[in-house]
Amino acid sequence: MKLITSVSFIALSVQVFSQEKPAYRVFTSEGKRADYTEMMKEISKADIVFFGELHDNPVAHWLELEVTRSLFKEKGKNLVLGAEMFESDNQLLVDEYFQGVYDASKFEAEVKLWKNYKTDYKPLVEFARENALPFIATNVPRRYASLVSRKGFEGLEDLSPEAKKYFPPLPFPYDPEVKCYKEMLKMAGMGKDTSHVNLNFPKAQAVKDASMAHFILQNWSKGKVFLHFNGSYHSRNFEGIIWYLNKHNPALKIATIEAVQQDEIESVAKENNDIATFIIAIPASMTRTY
Repeated sequence: MKLITSVSFIALSVQVFSQEKPAYRVFTSEGKRADYTEMMKEISKADIVFFGELHDNPVAHWLELEVTRSLFKEKGKNLVLGAEMFESDNQLLVDEYFQGVYDASKFEAEVKLWKNYKTDYKPLVEFARENALPFIATNVPRRYASLVSRKGFEGLEDLSPEAKKYFPPLPFPYDPEVKCYKEMLKMAGMGKDTSHVNLNFPKAQAVKDASMAHFILQNWSKGKVFLHFNGSYHSRNFEGIIWYLNKHNPALKIATIEAVQQDEIESVAKENNDIATFIIAIPASMTRTY
């Protein structure tokens, strides 16, 4: 009897401790299970690929680098990288660093870098530099986004011609009914009446989206793949940056990857269905980078 009990306990222990602990799962927009190879095969057909990241998630950042490497193997010099995390007025610094004008310490001292640059974005920048790939600073300078938040798009009108090089030509379209901008107003109003909320709040997001679309289009040409890294909100539901791209060129083939956190990752949470071409589900218990 003791032997049977011991064997049963061992069998149960093996069953419990042999469960897999995957760091992520890949799903299609319809919620069907996919894998990394299937995802790469599909997105490599696109003109522009968006990786909507979770800024503080190490799995998302690791996958960004892996996706970059995989696309480079497929596309070689026809790959272009770009990122929200670099503002358009820093493009000269990026270009000079890639040309060897100065070393990394000087570059990092002068360019506006996010606090997690060294762990999360430097590997992407260095990969581009080492392989002579363009790396495009696509975001509007934050001072101009702040200006829009205070004064609306009209605040940009009085800027100098030099300043206006760092965002798309005025006037650019804006639709407050686009879901992501409506949601921003609701968030600002804590879900209540938004009549007292600053209506320029989502416009500050829109000038970022419009700018990123503008600089993506300036640096993409037929036959190339532009891989863009941004916070998930900028490309979720094919809105944000993509809304602006479609305004300019609806014929573009666009693929999106969206990183999401879930308590369990064996299936896609209902709220995460259809938000992207591929959904990367990551355990909510995953360590954060900051």
